[in-house]
Amino acid sequence: MLTSTVAGFAASLVLIVAIGAQNAFVLRQGLRREHVLPVVLTCAVSDLMLISAGIAGLGAVVTARPTAVTVIRWAGAAFLFTYAALAAKRAWRPGTLKPTGQAPATLRATLLTCLALTYLNPHVYLDTVLLLGSVAQQHPHRWLFGIGAAVASGVWFSALGLGAHRLAPVLSRPAAWRVLDGLIAVVMAGVATTLLV
Repeated sequence: MLTSTVAGFAASLVLIVAIGAQNAFVLRQGLRREHVLPVVLTCAVSDLMLISAGIAGLGAVVTARPTAVTVIRWAGAAFLFTYAALAAKRAWRPGTLKPTGQAPATLRATLLTCLALTYLNPHVYLDTVLLLGSVAQQHPHRWLFGIGAAVASGVWFSALGLGAHRLAPVLSRPAAWRVLDGLIAVVMAGVATTLLV
C-alpha cells in the first residue's frame, strides 16, 4: 500500500515540477506576495480533482473522443499564446515590473486567471488526467496512488508559492522582473507551439 502512495507522489512530482503556465503564475504571485494562499489552494484542489477524475476513468473517456482532445488543444494553445503576449508586454515595460509598482489584482481576478491557467491548459489534462490516471490503473491500490500524487501537488505548490519570497531580494530590480517575464513569455509560447505541432 505504501508503495502505491510513494509511486503516486514521485510520478506527480516529476510531472508537476516542469515549468509551465500554472507554475509560472504561482511563482509570480509568490514573488508579489499577492493572494498566495488562495492561489496555492486553488492549484492543489484542482490537481486533486483532476487526479481523481483520471483515476476514476475520465482519461479513457476523453481519449475515446478525438474531437474533444483537438478542441482542448487549440483552445489551450490560444490561451497560452495570449498569456505569453501579456508576459512579453510586461517584460517590454520594465517600469511596470516592480512587484510594488502595479496595483494589486483583486482576489477574484487572480483566482479566475489561476483557474484559466489550470483548466484551459491541455497539458494539465494530458499529464494529470490521462497519464497519472493510466499509471494509477497499474497499481493494486490506485486510490492510494492518487493520494500520493495529490500530496505531491500540494507540497510543490506550497513550496513554490510560499517559498518564492526568498527570491524577492534577487528579483527586486526591474531588470530581473524583465528577465522573469521574458522567460515566462518564451515558455508559454513554446508550450503553445508544441500543442499545435
